[in-house]
Amino acid sequence: VQLQASGGGLVQAGGSLRLSCVASERTFSGYVMGWFRQAPGKEREFVAVIRWNDGITSYADSVKDRFTISKDNAKNTVYLEITSLKPEDTAVYYCAARRLYLSTIVRDYGYWGQGTLVTVSS
Repeated sequence: VQLQASGGGLVQAGGSLRLSCVASERTFSGYVMGWFRQAPGKEREFVAVIRWNDGITSYADSVKDRFTISKDNAKNTVYLEITSLKPEDTAVYYCAARRLYLSTIVRDYGYWGQGTLVTVSS
Protein backbone atom coordinates (compact mmCIF):
# COMPACT_ATOMS: atom_id res chain seq x y z
CA VAL A 1 0.00 0.00 0.00
CA GLN A 2 1.36 3.39 -0.97
CA LEU A 3 -0.12 6.45 0.68
CA GLN A 4 0.03 10.04 -0.47
CA ALA A 5 -0.83 12.78 2.01
CA SER A 6 -1.55 16.34 0.98
CA GLY A 7 -3.32 19.50 2.05
CA GLY A 8 -0.90 20.99 4.52
CA GLY A 9 0.19 24.60 4.49
CA LEU A 10 0.63 27.79 6.45
CA VAL A 11 -2.50 28.87 8.28
CA GLN A 12 -3.30 31.50 10.85
CA ALA A 13 -4.48 30.45 14.27
CA GLY A 14 -8.22 29.88 14.25
CA GLY A 15 -8.21 28.77 10.65
CA SER A 16 -9.07 25.41 9.11
CA LEU A 17 -7.48 22.85 6.84
CA ARG A 18 -8.47 19.59 5.24
CA LEU A 19 -5.78 17.01 4.80
CA SER A 20 -6.19 14.18 2.31
CA CYS A 21 -4.65 10.74 2.06
CA VAL A 22 -4.98 8.76 -1.15
CA ALA A 23 -4.00 5.11 -1.39
CA SER A 24 -2.57 3.22 -4.30
CA GLU A 25 -4.79 0.25 -3.52
CA ARG A 26 -8.11 -0.08 -5.32
CA THR A 27 -9.83 -0.26 -1.99
CA PHE A 28 -9.13 0.27 1.65
CA SER A 29 -11.56 -2.49 2.56
CA GLY A 30 -10.24 -4.39 5.56
CA TYR A 31 -7.88 -1.60 6.51
CA VAL A 32 -7.70 0.86 9.36
CA MET A 33 -6.52 4.33 8.40
CA GLY A 34 -4.81 6.57 10.92
CA TRP A 35 -3.55 10.10 11.09
CA PHE A 36 -0.51 10.89 13.20
CA ARG A 37 1.56 14.02 13.65
CA GLN A 38 5.09 14.86 14.64
CA ALA A 39 6.01 18.27 15.93
CA PRO A 40 9.59 19.51 15.81
CA GLY A 41 11.66 17.79 18.48
CA LYS A 42 8.80 15.55 19.58
CA GLU A 43 7.78 11.98 19.02
CA ARG A 44 5.16 11.03 16.50
CA GLU A 45 1.73 10.91 18.12
CA PHE A 46 -1.69 9.55 17.33
CA VAL A 47 -4.37 11.97 16.14
CA ALA A 48 -7.31 10.03 14.69
CA VAL A 49 -8.24 6.70 13.17
CA ILE A 50 -11.07 5.28 11.07
CA ARG A 51 -11.95 1.72 10.24
CA TRP A 52 -12.75 1.55 6.58
CA ASN A 53 -15.42 -1.12 6.56
CA ASP A 54 -17.76 0.37 9.17
CA GLY A 55 -16.54 3.93 9.65
CA ILE A 56 -15.82 3.57 13.35
CA THR A 57 -13.54 6.37 14.51
CA SER A 58 -11.39 7.28 17.46
CA TYR A 59 -9.55 10.47 18.37
CA ALA A 60 -6.82 11.65 20.66
CA ASP A 61 -8.35 13.53 23.57
CA SER A 62 -6.38 16.63 22.69
CA VAL A 63 -8.01 17.00 19.26
CA LYS A 64 -11.43 15.34 19.37
CA ASP A 65 -13.39 18.58 19.55
CA ARG A 66 -11.60 20.12 16.55
CA PHE A 67 -10.53 17.27 14.26
CA THR A 68 -12.76 15.08 12.12
CA ILE A 69 -11.62 12.02 10.24
CA SER A 70 -13.72 10.81 7.34
CA LYS A 71 -13.50 8.74 4.18
CA ASP A 72 -14.69 8.73 0.62
CA ASN A 73 -15.06 5.20 -0.66
CA ALA A 74 -15.37 6.23 -4.29
CA LYS A 75 -12.16 8.24 -4.17
CA ASN A 76 -10.25 5.80 -1.94
CA THR A 77 -9.36 8.78 0.20
CA VAL A 78 -9.25 9.52 3.90
CA TYR A 79 -9.59 13.08 5.14
CA LEU A 80 -8.66 14.92 8.29
CA GLU A 81 -10.61 18.11 8.79
CA ILE A 82 -8.92 20.43 11.27
CA THR A 83 -10.70 23.48 12.66
CA SER A 84 -9.79 26.18 15.16
CA LEU A 85 -6.12 25.60 14.47
CA LYS A 86 -3.67 26.43 17.22
CA PRO A 87 0.09 27.06 17.02
CA GLU A 88 0.62 23.81 18.91
CA ASP A 89 -0.97 21.95 15.99
CA THR A 90 2.12 22.78 13.95
CA ALA A 91 3.57 19.45 12.83
CA VAL A 92 4.11 17.10 9.96
CA TYR A 93 0.92 15.09 9.58
CA TYR A 94 1.18 11.50 8.40
CA CYS A 95 -1.43 9.08 7.23
CA ALA A 96 -0.89 5.41 7.90
CA ALA A 97 -2.60 2.10 7.31
CA ARG A 98 -2.83 -1.27 8.95
CA ARG A 99 -5.04 -4.30 8.59
CA LEU A 100 -8.24 -4.93 10.51
CA TYR A 101 -7.88 -3.60 14.03
CA LEU A 102 -8.07 -0.07 15.37
CA SER A 103 -4.89 1.10 17.03
CA THR A 104 -3.48 4.36 18.35
CA ILE A 105 0.07 3.03 18.47
CA VAL A 106 2.59 4.20 15.90
CA ARG A 107 4.46 0.90 15.61
CA ASP A 108 1.26 -0.99 14.81
CA TYR A 109 1.07 0.68 11.40
CA GLY A 110 3.08 -0.80 8.57
CA TYR A 111 2.22 1.60 5.79
CA TRP A 112 3.00 5.31 5.92
CA GLY A 113 2.62 8.29 3.66
CA GLN A 114 5.34 10.87 3.26
CA GLY A 115 3.72 13.47 5.50
CA THR A 116 2.33 16.92 4.90
CA LEU A 117 3.47 19.96 6.88
CA VAL A 118 0.96 22.09 8.76
CA THR A 119 2.25 25.35 10.15
CA VAL A 120 0.01 27.51 12.30
CA SER A 121 1.01 31.10 12.90
CA SER A 122 -0.16 33.01 15.95
